[in-house]
Amino acid sequence: MSKVVAIMSMSLDGYVADANDGVSEVFDWYFSGEVEVPTASTTSGMTFHVSAASAEHLRGLQAEIGAMLTGRRTFERADGWGGRHPWDVPAFVVTHEVPEGWPRPDSTVQFVTDGIGSAVARARAAAGPKFVGVHGARTIQQCLDGGLLDEIHIDLAAVLLGEGVRLFDRLASTPVVLGSPRVVPGVGVTHLRYPVHTS
Repeated sequence: MSKVVAIMSMSLDGYVADANDGVSEVFDWYFSGEVEVPTASTTSGMTFHVSAASAEHLRGLQAEIGAMLTGRRTFERADGWGGRHPWDVPAFVVTHEVPEGWPRPDSTVQFVTDGIGSAVARARAAAGPKFVGVHGARTIQQCLDGGLLDEIHIDLAAVLLGEGVRLFDRLASTPVVLGSPRVVPGVGVTHLRYPVHTS
């Protein structure tokens, strides 16, 4: 069965967005080096410029991920990725209702209105042998609360935001025990990969 893996950039003090819902500070590391890493989608036109260590980390993630799962807020902040996630994999959006104008023809974005468990199941089916990547603070919290996460990948940005949207603010069941991390130091970021202990 596919692993379900949270993937988020976060400030050192635990925020994934600032007080104005901005994310530029925690995403600065994507443009902090000289190694080009294009996204898999040929339509997004997005290319990152990172350190050699971060480039290897990103390429590994892109090769592992077979589907993405996210919440409505992240979907809207990303403008629906123009209908295709930049990593060119199916994207599943957990929401109470499908937004107006969606789904769109030729889009790989799908909407799940019957809960996080159903969304994870659908994303796993789409991912096949690869991983399901999870974006968005609330979606990650719901997966943790439901015992649905296998790993947490944090791109720990070298910034302190002081306030904003916290990644682990509203967990229903704590403590959540994590295994020892794999650590990759980059430029302006430290990549951390923790297994989640489910028992």
